[in-house]
Amino acid sequence: MTPSSDVETPRYRVAVRALCEFTARTGDLDLRFTPAPTAQQGIAGHQVVVARRGEHYEHEVTLEGRYGALIVRGRADGYDPVRQRLEEVKTRRGDIEAMPANQRALHWAQAKVYAALMCRQRDLERLEVALVYFDIEQQRETVLTETMDRHTLEAFFIAQCERFIDWAEQELAHEAARAQRLTQLAFPHADFRPGQRALAESVYKAISTRRDLMLQAPTGIGKTLGTLFPALKAMPGQQLDRLFFLTARTTGRRLALEALITLGMADAAETGDGPAVRTLELIARDRACEHPELACHGDSCPLANGFYDRLPEARQAAVARGWLDHAGLRDVALSHRVCPYYLGQEMAHWCDVVIGDVNYWFDTSAMLYALARQHQWRVSVLVDEAHNLVERGRAMYGAEFDQGRFAAARRDAPAALKRALDRLWRQWKALLRDHDGDYICLETPPRKLFNALSQFVTAVGDMMVETPIGLESALLEAWFDAMQIVRIAELAGECDPDHYLFDIERRGKSATLSLRNVVPAPLLAARFEAAHAVILFSATLSPAGYYRDQLGLEASTPWLEMASPFTAGQLEVHLAGHISTRYRDRGASLAPIAELMARQFRRRPGNYLAFFSSFDYLERVSETLAEHAPDVPQWAQARRMSEPERDAFLARFTLAGQGIGFAVLGGIFGEGIDLPGERLIGAFVATLGLAQFNPVNEQMKARMETLFGDGYRYAYLYPGMTRVVQAAGRVIRSPEDRGVIYLIDDRFQRGEIQALLPGWWAPPSSDRPTDVAG
Repeated sequence: MTPSSDVETPRYRVAVRALCEFTARTGDLDLRFTPAPTAQQGIAGHQVVVARRGEHYEHEVTLEGRYGALIVRGRADGYDPVRQRLEEVKTRRGDIEAMPANQRALHWAQAKVYAALMCRQRDLERLEVALVYFDIEQQRETVLTETMDRHTLEAFFIAQCERFIDWAEQELAHEAARAQRLTQLAFPHADFRPGQRALAESVYKAISTRRDLMLQAPTGIGKTLGTLFPALKAMPGQQLDRLFFLTARTTGRRLALEALITLGMADAAETGDGPAVRTLELIARDRACEHPELACHGDSCPLANGFYDRLPEARQAAVARGWLDHAGLRDVALSHRVCPYYLGQEMAHWCDVVIGDVNYWFDTSAMLYALARQHQWRVSVLVDEAHNLVERGRAMYGAEFDQGRFAAARRDAPAALKRALDRLWRQWKALLRDHDGDYICLETPPRKLFNALSQFVTAVGDMMVETPIGLESALLEAWFDAMQIVRIAELAGECDPDHYLFDIERRGKSATLSLRNVVPAPLLAARFEAAHAVILFSATLSPAGYYRDQLGLEASTPWLEMASPFTAGQLEVHLAGHISTRYRDRGASLAPIAELMARQFRRRPGNYLAFFSSFDYLERVSETLAEHAPDVPQWAQARRMSEPERDAFLARFTLAGQGIGFAVLGGIFGEGIDLPGERLIGAFVATLGLAQFNPVNEQMKARMETLFGDGYRYAYLYPGMTRVVQAAGRVIRSPEDRGVIYLIDDRFQRGEIQALLPGWWAPPSSDRPTDVAG
């Protein structure tokens, strides 16, 4: 929503939906009328309605009108010129009589604004306005109509614009102030770090030429500041509306906020006039919720009661504050007695820089992606630690049916759901009877089971609107799982068959059906296309071809590697090539690894991290080290650690500390942690990082071989070596650091493996058995 190039009068463009959501929502926040149809179901439902209307029917009618500084535009769902009837179509599930009144009022407001614009555009004196609620399960329409004259519709349109005009003028002034502030933005330090200037110039050029960019930039170069600064500088010249900084880890959000503070983005919040650049941090709902024990509606939660009535003042206070990190947003929300999470969802409409998880742009229900489409924003997207996007993409576009979770839901389900759950259970049992064995990869998707899951979702939704009570946790989890399966099954049906695995795994008496995304590329590609430019950066983003293939980037997407600020003299790299960490050799490896670790610790006492391929392997080496070298302090990552337990693990790495912390490669301590200087002086990596050899990964390998002709590297080697390099990258964090890395496995001696190690590392030296004898 940017001003037009109209010189004489600045204009503010607003979508019909955004206008009405701003002006016509009142009352409680109420999430009981759920679940909504998926995007694919919504599109299909609209197509059914259009097909029923006849050849004369016009659909997706573009409309636009002006009022003062406003340009209001949108696409009406349908218009029947014979009956002079404008239709607003809403796909739905559940009984529409249970729909909250404020939601129905919002729908009517949208329909009336479209009708007013239609009367203007076609010079009509009267129009029949219709809300068409289409039941996607029953394929049945419920039509509510009202005939209105042009004068009445125009008055309604003007009333909505009047309620919004002051805000629009405020936003126009803010956009001008933002452009001026960012044009004058200067780099906050006297000079760039080594390699950081080239990084910043590459980002600025990519955004200015509207190109995606892949950047491999080592830790210590200042990637976060080096990408945010040029991205902000490029916004005025490219007339960009928003900048999204997305990351897969909490530490990435924290670093982005710190970089923005360094750039002075939080300073103006102290003036009281509102900052020139507004910043919002989005966090997960479970962390933002103040009353997790309560349901999200006004009869249960005090922060949902009257939410939309109090939202205008809360929204105005939020834009005045401007710096809306987690603490700042919560402070505004609670001072106005509204839900912090949903205030954050609202402020995503009005903030210039948004920091959040990658799912906000790439997930199936990604909010920022939806907002960009709704408002027709021009956005730049920065993706931090972009190597994670492959696995995150597979997870976002995958789902599973866990027999145990649905069995628990079935045992205690209310009578209203018995029929749907019995039908679902029959289809599940029939599928298991037809496919025997511990692991089965299905040749075709189980359509009958998917249909039963869809019917179960509908039945739960109907029950919730008829009896608005909280569901038992087991039933609620099963319902969420079912919704995700139905949604992913639709996506899988639109993809290349080789891009999904449908498999069943049996463990004892329980079984799980998984919908596994193999290659997220075609699903992610649409999100890259929707952005003005996407900058993907990481210390481990090679080989370039692998990431282009997996992420859906065009073959012409530039890949650049930034020079490291570190020197080979800062890091000793040792190969323990006499040790095999293969599964069959692990018993024989325990003592040699423990002896190597003890010798290095005694040679240079300090803090070390030791990475292993599994908790079992970690525990066995830890026990062996305790037996052979009880003088070496140690502590270990545990399964399913809580956040305080994670903090306690890291707290052991003090400047004066000594000992070895044991961790699992690819886990929470394998990347995204910063232990500079003497807090960490070395790492032992006792694994090649390869995924476990099992039927699932072998199926992934076979699919990768079919699609890319390189199954082993794509399924095992490249992801594994990314984990190794990320873990080793914890050691050297600044130009002043000195440290040592031990790569423990005979396969590290191979040329193809060493070619995947960072180029700035010193050539590895080989440690023979005589060197490590205790």
